[in-house]
Amino acid sequence: MGCMRVVLVAVLCAFGLHAGFSVTNAQLSPTFYRTTCPNLFNIVFQVIFQASNNDPRIGASLVRLHFHDCFVQGCDASVLLNNTATIESEQDALPNNNSIRGLDVVNNIKTALENSCPGTVSCADILAIAAQIGSVLGGGPGWQVLLGRRDSLTANRSLANQNLPAPFFNLTQLKASFAVQGLNTTDLVALSGGHTFGRAHCSTFNNRLYNFNNTGNPDPTLNTTYLATLRLICPQNATGNNLTNLDLTTPDQFDNKYYSNLQQLNGLLQSDQELFSTPGADTIPIVNSFSSNQNTFFANFVASMIKMGNIGVLTGTAGEIRTQCNFVNGNSLGLASVASKDPKENMVSQS
Repeated sequence: MGCMRVVLVAVLCAFGLHAGFSVTNAQLSPTFYRTTCPNLFNIVFQVIFQASNNDPRIGASLVRLHFHDCFVQGCDASVLLNNTATIESEQDALPNNNSIRGLDVVNNIKTALENSCPGTVSCADILAIAAQIGSVLGGGPGWQVLLGRRDSLTANRSLANQNLPAPFFNLTQLKASFAVQGLNTTDLVALSGGHTFGRAHCSTFNNRLYNFNNTGNPDPTLNTTYLATLRLICPQNATGNNLTNLDLTTPDQFDNKYYSNLQQLNGLLQSDQELFSTPGADTIPIVNSFSSNQNTFFANFVASMIKMGNIGVLTGTAGEIRTQCNFVNGNSLGLASVASKDPKENMVSQS
C-alpha cells in the first residue's frame, strides 16, 4: 500500500505540472469534474493500479488505446463500441483486431465511476486519464489532462483501417498519417516514443526478418545481432502470434531508451526504425535529441499527448455520456454482448 500511495501522489501531482506544455482547448478543462466527481482521478488510478499487479503491460496498452481512439473520428471513445445491428466496431479493424488491450480495465473503471458519480464521466475522458496514469506507472511523465469530452454515438471501422498507421509504414506514410490529425514531425517522433514499453506480435515485424520488401533478405537497417535474436522468437513461416518486447533494453519502463535503440538499429518495428534510418530525414536530429536528454523527450511527449487528446472532441451537447462504454445509451444488448467480447482481451498483438 505504501508504494501505491507514493505512485498515486505522483499521479495527482502531475495534474499541476507541465502546464507550460499544454495545448489549450477552450471547451476542455482539467477541473471539469472538480465538483461533479471529485474523486475521479483516485478511482481511475485504483482500478489501473490493481490491474497492473497482474498485468505489467497494462500501462502501455492504455496509452495505445487512447492513441487508437483519437486517430479515428477524434477522441470520442468510438474505439470502445462493440458490434451491434447499427455499429461496425472499430475493434475489428485490421490495426485493432485481436490487438488492442485494456477494454476490460476501462469497463471496470466505468463501473466504479458509475457507482460513485453516475452519468457524469465520459468514456472518452476515461481513456485520456488512463493514458496519463499508464505513463506514470511506467515511470514516465504526467500532465494536466484536459477534460470535458463526450462520447460518440457511432464508430467507423473503415476510417480506422484508413487512419491508423501500420507497423510497416515508411517515413513518408507516417508523416502523412499524422498530418491528417494535425500533428507534425515532432509529434510523430515524440508519440512514437510510447513504444518505449509494451509488446508486439511477430506478425507486426516478421517482414523485416526474412523477406523485407520482397528482396528475399532481411531489413538492412536491422542490427544483425538483434536480427538473430528475433528470428529465434519468430521462426520463418510460424503463426506470428509470439510476443516480444518493443524496447529490448527496458521493456516495462517508460524512458528514452527507445531512441538509443533506434541509434543502434535496434528498433523493433519498421515504423520505429524509419525515424532514424531514413537517409537525410528531419526526424534524425529529433531522435538524437530525445536520446541524449530524457527530460526533453518527456516534455515533448507531454505536449504531443495533450495535442492529440484535443483531436475532434465532442463537447457541450454533442454526443452523450455513455453509461456503459461498449454501447451507446439505450442499447438493450448490454452486458451479454460485453461478456462475449472478453476472449478478445487474451489475443494480443501489441503494447
